[in-house]
Amino acid sequence: MSEEPATPPKPKPGQQKITIDMPKDLTAVYANVAFISHTPAEMILDFAQVLPRTPRGKILARIIMSPLHAKMLQRALSQNIANYEQKFGEIRLPTNLADQFFRFPQQEDGEDDNEST
Repeated sequence: MSEEPATPPKPKPGQQKITIDMPKDLTAVYANVAFISHTPAEMILDFAQVLPRTPRGKILARIIMSPLHAKMLQRALSQNIANYEQKFGEIRLPTNLADQFFRFPQQEDGEDDNEST
């Protein structure tokens, strides 16, 4: 991962430039699961990591934002995914994501190892 700061877009005339600092000790985490919940005033995004062939995962980050900012994030993600696919090709989703990413090994007695605890 690059240590270089992200280049912000140039402000439009009449807009104030905002500088965002990134802490030098910020640790990037990998998440392959997200849980989304909400209240009337907030959207809560919990990012977790579940490793293959393990029945437990761990939430690594929680982001809380307003519904307005969540919708802006949704639009920004959509635009960036479209840009990515234009450059690198379509991102193809498996037909059954759970089977594709979260297969659990069979126990000797034949029961699945993926029961909730």
